[in-house]
Amino acid sequence: MCKKITLKNGLRIITVPQKGTETATVLVLTGTGSKYENKKNNGISHFLEHMLFKGTKKRPDKIEIAETLDRVGGIYNAFTGSEYTGYWAKVSAGHFDLALEWVSDIFLNSILPAQEVEKEKGVIIEEFNMYYDNSMDYVQILWDKLLYGDQPAGWNVLGTKENVKKMRQQEIFDYMKTQYTASNTVICVAGKIDESDAINKIKKSFSKINVSKPKKKPKVIDAKVTMSGKSLKMQTKPSCLIEYRKTDQTHFCLGVRTYNIFNPQRYSQSILRVILGGMMSSRLFIEVREKLGLAYYIRTDTDLNPDTGSLVTQAGVNNNSVEKAISVILKEYKNLANSKISYSELKKAKEYIKGKTAILLEQSDEIASFYATQEILEKKLLKPQEIYAKIDKVKEEDIRALSRDIFQPKNLNMSLIGPFKDKIKFQKILNKL
Repeated sequence: MCKKITLKNGLRIITVPQKGTETATVLVLTGTGSKYENKKNNGISHFLEHMLFKGTKKRPDKIEIAETLDRVGGIYNAFTGSEYTGYWAKVSAGHFDLALEWVSDIFLNSILPAQEVEKEKGVIIEEFNMYYDNSMDYVQILWDKLLYGDQPAGWNVLGTKENVKKMRQQEIFDYMKTQYTASNTVICVAGKIDESDAINKIKKSFSKINVSKPKKKPKVIDAKVTMSGKSLKMQTKPSCLIEYRKTDQTHFCLGVRTYNIFNPQRYSQSILRVILGGMMSSRLFIEVREKLGLAYYIRTDTDLNPDTGSLVTQAGVNNNSVEKAISVILKEYKNLANSKISYSELKKAKEYIKGKTAILLEQSDEIASFYATQEILEKKLLKPQEIYAKIDKVKEEDIRALSRDIFQPKNLNMSLIGPFKDKIKFQKILNKL
């Protein structure tokens, strides 16, 4: 059973004691990411995340930071997205105090050494190069750029190489001071813990957290827009963003903008995703991979945030099979809009979601992420059983109505990396939906 308390300074603490585990996880999630940046400092959230592992007042040596949890076999990491940045540690339950002290130390006391800032620029630029060379990853970055254009929602979380090279210690310090504040932070501990003891220790460990008000993110310009040069306009026809490369395989993202996380249709959308390409017996996996042998991987995902949402199918196919693969995907989009879904297929998708969630939530780190992410994005907590109940209420006609609404030619978008230059040809294919 999860418990949430909010301290007078605005810091939110979530505790989730768990039976049947010997681990404990500490997760600190703060509500800032690339959507909170501007053109000049785009990439600073991610840069700051890297820097919190480079030294604290207590542990000025970055090797000491790593060795602290390595000595007890702990697992630890950090991540940056468009909406939040997180730092976590998972340890055997007997080392919970150490994990909490370690996470609080890097979050509150990092010194961001100037010489490490300069070194890390090279590391992050190599991270850029890694993603760029991996078309399967980079086509997702192009997808966001296509959907949201030249605004924070459409920018790369890593920023730009030019911005990274210009980053300065004081600039990063100022951003940390502004954004890493009590009212903007959620601390979730899960696993084999004593709830009251954990809360008291968190209060003590984070007693010196900054209490200033964080900077708010700018509003996303109407989600149903497309990029035209540097301007944004309402989407009235299919849109494509193609990056020409001489590759042996073409990678593409094909989908639509949908609803944000607060829309009740999110549950229908989750089921739709699974039916389309969310499992090995999904429609697209069967058609594109198993029957036609066109792709090794094909999947459908959804992205749900407070101000944006999308549903996208991604695949990697032989260059000569791109048009065929796109046509098969569009056919399944159309079928979902026009044909009835069987009871067994709908039930399978619902049970898949519930089963996968239950399996994930056996792990203390997944439990911490499950609750902390809800709190950051929605400022409310739903237990798994409450989500299952909402999933169960979705009817077959809800899926069809959703499909008819979103799967229209004018709503389609596709980012693509491969040996192609003529986007007009692909726009014509999309227009045939």
